[in-house]
Amino acid sequence: MKSLRRLGLAAGAVLMLSTPLQAADIVIGIRSEPSSIDPYFHNLGPNNAMLGQIFDRLNDWTPKMDKMFGRAAKSWKAINETTWEYKLHKGIKFHDGSDLTADDVIFSYDRAANYTGGNSSFRTYTKGKTLKKIDDYTIHITTEKPYPLMPNDTTTVMIMSSEAKGTGGKNKGISAKDFNNGLAAIGSGPYKFVEWKKGDRIVLEKFAGYKGPIEQPWDKITFKFIKAEPARVAALLAGDVDAIDNVPTSDIERLKKNAKVTLSSGVSNRVIYLHMDQFRDKSPFVTTKDGKPLDKNPLKNPKVRKAISMMINREAIVERVMEGVAIPAGQLLPEGFFGRSKKLSFEKYDPKGAKKLLEEAGWGDGFGLTIHGPNDRYINDAKICEAIGQMLSAQGIPTKVVTMPKNVYFKRASKGAKGLPEFSFVLVGWGSGTGEPSSPLKSLLATHDKSKGMGASNRGRHSDPKVDGLINEALATVDDVKRGKLLAQATELAIGENQGIIPLHYQVNTWATRKGLKFNPRADERTTGHDYIPVK
Repeated sequence: MKSLRRLGLAAGAVLMLSTPLQAADIVIGIRSEPSSIDPYFHNLGPNNAMLGQIFDRLNDWTPKMDKMFGRAAKSWKAINETTWEYKLHKGIKFHDGSDLTADDVIFSYDRAANYTGGNSSFRTYTKGKTLKKIDDYTIHITTEKPYPLMPNDTTTVMIMSSEAKGTGGKNKGISAKDFNNGLAAIGSGPYKFVEWKKGDRIVLEKFAGYKGPIEQPWDKITFKFIKAEPARVAALLAGDVDAIDNVPTSDIERLKKNAKVTLSSGVSNRVIYLHMDQFRDKSPFVTTKDGKPLDKNPLKNPKVRKAISMMINREAIVERVMEGVAIPAGQLLPEGFFGRSKKLSFEKYDPKGAKKLLEEAGWGDGFGLTIHGPNDRYINDAKICEAIGQMLSAQGIPTKVVTMPKNVYFKRASKGAKGLPEFSFVLVGWGSGTGEPSSPLKSLLATHDKSKGMGASNRGRHSDPKVDGLINEALATVDDVKRGKLLAQATELAIGENQGIIPLHYQVNTWATRKGLKFNPRADERTTGHDYIPVK
């Protein structure tokens, strides 16, 4: 929080526009467009934020992720060491008027578990779980071993109607087109899907039949996709939109002085980090210093990965690239979250120490790299890639920089043409949807194993049986104190010793609104219409 005080960004600071809002409609300018309306296509922040307004989950988190509450679930409890019982609310209606029952939950989890064709699946949260219908409003979820994180996992998978038009009936194929045109986008959330004009807008409409815990302050919510940072700010100041997310760091100081704008900010649970190819002997974008193919992959050596981490000046990135609006990172979650390590802090910039490590690893003469990253997903993502490229190049690892739109980038970074990650060195971000390190540990650092739902987003293919063992033990440990220690140990080994990934910083997110609105900042970074509240 020290960084936030230095920034002077108090949530809800009074700086507002004078143009009155329409009584029951809101237009929100957002940076990132979702890649699909299918709730299982991609476990990605913009998708989860948008679709969580249309589809319910069994349970969910408050904006600060400090409390859990029920959505479709009325209650949940462990009835023995390997079985959790979920009771559903009676009377929940889908947007087509049909009832939400246990059949729909089981259908949704089955579809999420067996989904093919998407990117970064929800399989991490469904594998190893068996759902059984007890009655129309009672479900038992069983696991082979005790699993204390069941409630955390059930905040992730969205529930769709098993009989929605376009589904072809239970367990039949559904095309992406059916969701994207609204035919199959039948949820039970507070807002109904109206239309998606790709590259322009998504429109949602208040669902009159909704009786759940989420507020419905608007009759209609229009999300306008405004990728360009200056254009998004200009749209707010011109009154073309009522609110924007991802306020550019370069505009924060200026907007703070504008008496017609309200800024709200909060530390995110998202860590920005680097993945490195740790599984190929010959990596596609690792070269000699003069750009020729290299038959040996230096990134497989943990000393080389550690040296790269030491060449990166995180404090400079935070101050210069992020305009001070970020916090240097040394592990998976910022302070205040369960299961963090007390031993890990962010890597200090040490070019001399890095060169010594490279020499010990047999790479004292250096090599060439290409860093790939998105240019429209994270705050200043392309600029971060440029900064890292310059830092590594200055220390004897000439590094090219290639960035691209996220919808192209994630597909290539995850699968590529041959079903394997296409790149060698990538910038990515991860927000823990479960509120503790178990989520990123399972997805980013556990050995990639599709059959077990582990390593689903492990694009570097880091693999260590000891790390896997600690993760699996933690996931089966009911005692919170013991589980926290195991998660910390797994993090210390995977990052502190193996340098399986290179953490860079935690995002601090800023939203801006016009007069008559306030926004409740979310640790999960989601920009959701119901979190914008009209004020007098």
